Amino acid sequence: MADKAKFIEELNSRYSPKGEHIILGKAMLDGEVLPEVNVTIPLKTINRHGLIAGATGTGKTKTLQVFAEQLSHAGVPSLVLDIKGDFSGIAEAGTRNAIIDERYNKTQLAYEPQAFPVELMTISGEKGVKLRATVTEFGPILLSKILGLNDTQQSIMSIVFKYCDDKGLPLIDLDDLKKVLQYVTDNKDGKAELAASYGSIAPASLGAILRSIVALEQQGATAFFGEPSFDVHDLLQTRDGKGVVNILRVANIQNQPQLFSTFMLSLFAEIYMTFPEEGDSGKPKLVLFIDEAHLIFNEASKTLLSQIETMVKLIRSKGVGIYFITQIPGDVPENVLSQLGLKIQHALRGFTAKDKKEITKAVENYPTTEYYNAANLIQNLGIGEAFVTALDEKGIPTPLVQTYLISPESRMDVLNDAEVSELTSKSAMVAKYEQSINKESAFEILSQRMNQAVETAAPTQKTKPIKEEPGMFESVMKSSAGRTFTNTLMREGAKAILGMLGLGGRRR
Repeated sequence: MADKAKFIEELNSRYSPKGEHIILGKAMLDGEVLPEVNVTIPLKTINRHGLIAGATGTGKTKTLQVFAEQLSHAGVPSLVLDIKGDFSGIAEAGTRNAIIDERYNKTQLAYEPQAFPVELMTISGEKGVKLRATVTEFGPILLSKILGLNDTQQSIMSIVFKYCDDKGLPLIDLDDLKKVLQYVTDNKDGKAELAASYGSIAPASLGAILRSIVALEQQGATAFFGEPSFDVHDLLQTRDGKGVVNILRVANIQNQPQLFSTFMLSLFAEIYMTFPEEGDSGKPKLVLFIDEAHLIFNEASKTLLSQIETMVKLIRSKGVGIYFITQIPGDVPENVLSQLGLKIQHALRGFTAKDKKEITKAVENYPTTEYYNAANLIQNLGIGEAFVTALDEKGIPTPLVQTYLISPESRMDVLNDAEVSELTSKSAMVAKYEQSINKESAFEILSQRMNQAVETAAPTQKTKPIKEEPGMFESVMKSSAGRTFTNTLMREGAKAILGMLGLGGRRR
């Protein structure tokens, strides 16, 4: 038996921050809940990122819900990427039951059922705040990453953007970009302008770019690119002192990997480029929760992992914390895992040799402890229990503690359709972004220019019509490669999401 008095004294000395903090639960020792020991996290270290891991059914989503609730209480807004679609219940008050009563009797904490301020968001046309961005705001480098272009094609994309800048051709949506490609490829004047100022470009390369754009459109990107573009500062709202929980429902991510990547690249880049440096502000400005993080990291290239690691390091200075939720810590690469200050580890199951290796690896990443046989206990943690280690106010890792987690105060279930409709109908943000704006841009300008050129060149005398050869643009759009490209991409869709966390910024 461990020395209980010594344990209580040591844990209280390390989990009692002087500044603002949130509470996750109570410490446990030898299976007993110790209400004398709060497991707390200082708000000033929340931007040091973290991991919530555990096998299916061990309570990760409820822990995420508690975390978001506690941040909201502290006036800190969050953005939750709700992959499974089971998080929206945070907008409604929870209900007391025997299980919750038992849990709160053990913790000796008060249970106060309540709803939290919520904004539902979408990138795929569902009910909620429509998230959009313009092609110009992405810029050639970021857009090239989304489209999976090689170095040569990326340089061509940069030339196309430069051409549009010089010629006053606004790139708002994908129709604008396609029209520009058509103009500089199939139109005599357009080809001459491009060649005169920027050099000749191989039609095959332009065709490859066009096919990538068509594939992205098939995943719903047509609705994503446009105006009004989303202002990331709208993520920072509070209501009645509570931070707003912004929920992006992306349950169809498997069918829209590139569209999801598009949003994430836009969001992270915009936050990094527009948020000011925070320094030691005392609490985070925004916290991002990325559920099912293995969808990001599976089969990631070295280049992508480097970009993710860089983003995790840099965005911290903007007062933003990033939290990955996944089944095993091994889903997160070592270089990223080492940057995560808070680790909440639910039970792991050692059914196979590979599982046992993951358990060993997870335990090795924890601070050593004399109070727990971590390798054994990690396989026997109950639902709603987790190992926790964090950073104290000085940035020093806290002791590993078995934690009896508190329950969410909001509903532990999803909103029904009627509740979603009611929530979104009352939202000022939904109204702000609901209607798309179609300003005059490259598509309209070049269409008018091309029509005028056709009218000017029309013959004054009747002549035998000459059958024109289809241009490259038309050929790509009608080719079997153009039609089947999307099907091929969908089969390889899981790989496409790995391009999601690049750096860049919007150009205003």
